[in-house]
Amino acid sequence: MSLSLTFTDLVARASRRAAALDDEALLSLALPLEGPAALDPLQVWPQLPGAASFRMLWDGAPGLCFAAAGIAQHLELSGPRRFELAQRFAQLCLGRLEVDDTPALARPRLLLAFSFFDGPLQDGPGALPGLRAVLPRWQLSRQGRTVWLRLQRRLGGDVTPRAVAEELWEQACRLGEPATPQARPVLPQVLSRSPWQDAYRGALDRALELVEQGDLSKLVLAVRQRLQLEAPLDPRLLLEGLRRGQAGSCRFLWGLADGGDLIGASPERLLAVRQGQVRCDALAGTASPGEPAEALLQSTKDRHEHELVVEAIAAALGEQGLQPRRPRRPRLARHGPLRHLHTPLTATLSGQHPLRLAAALHPTPAVAGLPRRQAMAWLRSLEPFERGLYAAPIGWIDSAGDAELRVAIRSGVLRGASLELTAGAGLVRGSRPERELQEVALKLQVLQQQLITPAELPVA
Repeated sequence: MSLSLTFTDLVARASRRAAALDDEALLSLALPLEGPAALDPLQVWPQLPGAASFRMLWDGAPGLCFAAAGIAQHLELSGPRRFELAQRFAQLCLGRLEVDDTPALARPRLLLAFSFFDGPLQDGPGALPGLRAVLPRWQLSRQGRTVWLRLQRRLGGDVTPRAVAEELWEQACRLGEPATPQARPVLPQVLSRSPWQDAYRGALDRALELVEQGDLSKLVLAVRQRLQLEAPLDPRLLLEGLRRGQAGSCRFLWGLADGGDLIGASPERLLAVRQGQVRCDALAGTASPGEPAEALLQSTKDRHEHELVVEAIAAALGEQGLQPRRPRRPRLARHGPLRHLHTPLTATLSGQHPLRLAAALHPTPAVAGLPRRQAMAWLRSLEPFERGLYAAPIGWIDSAGDAELRVAIRSGVLRGASLELTAGAGLVRGSRPERELQEVALKLQVLQQQLITPAELPVA
């Protein structure tokens, strides 16, 4: 790995940047990396200092892929104003950075993970806040063969502009060193799986009652299954499996405070903002690998479920002063072996902040239900577990206002030798219990197959 900038030039750049900052301000410094083989953030993120305090991987390859580690600034809170306060923090945090004219992939990013509900049902060990926002110390970004490494440090005391430049330079050199060959880890076997069908069937029957009686138009009921492995698992193996099996999705890892990792491959954008244009995905209606594609397009139940999601997203954008555009009919989208009805919605922004839009959109009927408030209350009552980050917005906003938030579905939480998988199905009038049970079982099966499935054991 070679560096296209000399160390003298990097020190000079750090000094100029620092001169424009207030005392004790954050210095954000980036360095382009070049070489015969571009670094893969998925492989090298454990080498970034500070991963024990915070780590994130965003793997949109062949598009944007970045790894982040350590904390320069952060915010944690719960409550109904979390999106509004996240917006203020983003504007304050990113607005104070003096950023040079680096390409879009190298911009500083504030990383965001919202929980599904605005706070935990009960406080205590392991309870997740309604929001965690992190400006990372280290950010390694790649798109195509272009790679940038960014370091963000608060100046003061021994942390001088030259010291920041030295730290960035030395880390870039270490990342470019040839890796020591290691034996490829073996996927551990699954020792046990927790049952979920009986508890889900009772909640499913009650949810279908609510839908058939007209109390709810839709409810998305989820289940959680725990896999006990024979040994701790390297999260990179899970991400590699998702990269192979979910090429059309965005893979992600979000480090939890208890040392675990949320890992997933989301096919669903809550929103993406690029140069003043916003895009949202309506993704609802699922076909198994054995079903013909046309059956999904012709299914009255699936088309109705899908249209509820499209209409809700369009209405939420309209209430924010936007004029959303959408195709007349849904298309089929394949994500791994599953196919879904998919309708993209786009609009031109006129000053709306991405996080203000996120507050209006979350949760969509694709992961909660309708009416939203009543559906959220019933999910609290019927699901015997905390959703946490499942089906919640996770992503980033950068210093130019571009942003992307994915809905954290197709995900699991890895804690050492324990892997928790969560999946759900949308219930509307006309839903049949056996079909919904099959859909949830299929989603759990596909997720396990693409994460970890020893050949010696069948998938439950």
